[in-house]
Amino acid sequence: MSFFDRLDERIRKHETVVSVGLDPDPDRLPESVQDAELPRWAFNRRIIDATHEHAACYKPNAAFYEDPDGWRALQETVAYAHGKDVPVLLDAKRGDIGNTARQYASILDDVDAITVNPYLGGDSLQPFLQREERGIFVLCRTSNPGGSDLQDLVLDSGETVYERVARIADTWNENGNVGLVVGATAPDELEEIRELVPEIPFLVPGVGAQGGDKEAAVEYGLADGVGLVNSSRGIIFAGEEVTGGRTDRSVRGGDGGPYFKAAGEAAKQLKRSLNRHR
Repeated sequence: MSFFDRLDERIRKHETVVSVGLDPDPDRLPESVQDAELPRWAFNRRIIDATHEHAACYKPNAAFYEDPDGWRALQETVAYAHGKDVPVLLDAKRGDIGNTARQYASILDDVDAITVNPYLGGDSLQPFLQREERGIFVLCRTSNPGGSDLQDLVLDSGETVYERVARIADTWNENGNVGLVVGATAPDELEEIRELVPEIPFLVPGVGAQGGDKEAAVEYGLADGVGLVNSSRGIIFAGEEVTGGRTDRSVRGGDGGPYFKAAGEAAKQLKRSLNRHR
């Protein structure tokens, strides 16, 4: 079964399109995690315990696992999410050529989907696209303000760079495993891109801390009901507001008390908010 077929089942069964970003920023982790009394992977486990009923997918960002202990933390996190029957999308934004691309693509042995950068062209993405059962999300129109520096440039054809990326990605979708990353902070572009590629699911970041448009994220991000709307900091660090931030040490015992319950509540509220527009 393909990634998008599995995702469709998950979305229908749990009535959610929420992607929970597992980005354990060391500057915001509770003090007990920083002191290794609660390892990073155990922090992620408790986030998963609190949110899995509301999550269509988990999206760890590779940047937060690229340290001596990070690979183990990522492996433990992926295994635990899979144990809860939730797919994992690695936000790695990979893109290279030759042996390097093939090596990058080997991570798909462990995760269900990945984000990739199309800047080097189609040959750089072939090792990913050939993995028919895995999801490949191509960066198209990102949610950061600087995304317009290149993505909004107008080509000689009269189309923007992000429009060209969407059209080319559509031609790469021979195996039905291609998605696009289109930010909720650019709702007009979301609508334009959906008109260009009506059948490709989107990963829509930016609805949490970045304040993106939830209604547009759902209306244009889903293709036949399939797509993902991501929130990272707005969910996993929701506990800061109820426990006094990273200095709170109550996360060490039991279920972590209010800190992790706040993450679960944030995921539930986002699910309900998005479902109003489905």
